[in-house]
Amino acid sequence: MFAAMTLLLSSCFSNGLGGYGTTTSSNSTSGVLGNVLGSVLGNILLGGMGFDQSSLLGNWNYSAPGAAFTSEQTLNKAGGAGAASALVSSLASNYNAIGINSNNTMFSFLEGNKFAAKVNGIPFDGTYAYNQQTGEIALKTAAQTIKGNVIKTTNGMGLMFDAGQMTSMLQKAGKVSNEAAVKAVSQLCKSKDGARVGFELTR
Repeated sequence: MFAAMTLLLSSCFSNGLGGYGTTTSSNSTSGVLGNVLGSVLGNILLGGMGFDQSSLLGNWNYSAPGAAFTSEQTLNKAGGAGAASALVSSLASNYNAIGINSNNTMFSFLEGNKFAAKVNGIPFDGTYAYNQQTGEIALKTAAQTIKGNVIKTTNGMGLMFDAGQMTSMLQKAGKVSNEAAVKAVSQLCKSKDGARVGFELTR
């Protein structure tokens, strides 16, 4: 079963997380959903290659929703590739409702462990701490610290968060007014044990 499933998934690299996302940069709901359902990317390579510090540097633009699972076990428990595809599809709909698109959501990682970002057009910045062995990243602003994981994908990078951290980012850093959509994103993440949600980013 595992071999059959992996044949369905295009290969990318992660550091203990299997990432799922799309390659589209379309801002329309139909375009995003069509690509989500048509081309799910992923892998289950525990301890695989991640980003080193120099690879993280640069400007990264939002391209699509992303979802991840912390292990092969949690992925299989959630329902495998089909569940991951459904999770990303639901994220796309809620991200669209929030207003997240490739023009207003981006992350820049700079020399000196500084970062600048926008979520839904609202800027925030600060410093970051990155552990390339584990893929863990902490974004520190004056108001909060948001912890997540970096995943190396076929088309760039995935930036993933658990339900609490993603909600914190959207509510505080992103100052999102659509609370129903924010709550839906949080519930989607909580609905699958070991799931993480976030952004697929490209340069």
